[in-house]
Amino acid sequence: MSTSFDTPELPALGILAPIGDDDRRILSSYGEFLPVQKDQHLIEEGLEQNSLFLVISGSLHASTMRSGHPVLLGKIGRGETIGEINLLDPSRASATVTAVEFSQVWKISRSALEDFINAYPLPAAHLLVGIGGTLARRLRDVNDKVARFFSA
Repeated sequence: MSTSFDTPELPALGILAPIGDDDRRILSSYGEFLPVQKDQHLIEEGLEQNSLFLVISGSLHASTMRSGHPVLLGKIGRGETIGEINLLDPSRASATVTAVEFSQVWKISRSALEDFINAYPLPAAHLLVGIGGTLARRLRDVNDKVARFFSA
């Protein structure tokens, strides 16, 4: 983030690392910076969701309800993203994401991302490749878990 609270900027974290400073500064203006208090839900399972979130600081948990009990799906920390699937295919959220400590996130909606893609195609391509890489890693992790489950 920038040193001025009035003009926050995206840091070179996670999928944004390959994007240059000037392009990240421009991208910052297409989204919004959000504080998320401890125990506050950023995303709620079952509600419409069409945005991508980047965790700038703090940590969050993704969970889902099964048979009336919460099931932890994963821990999300600095530099990680949330909401990639619903950014590309808007629908209802498949999990609830809750801050486990005070966190700062940056949010960009699908329509704002489309505007950025049209105005700045090269840095947008880097961003989309990063999103694709994140989805691929997560799919591999799920495949590994399923394989281990059925081989046990």
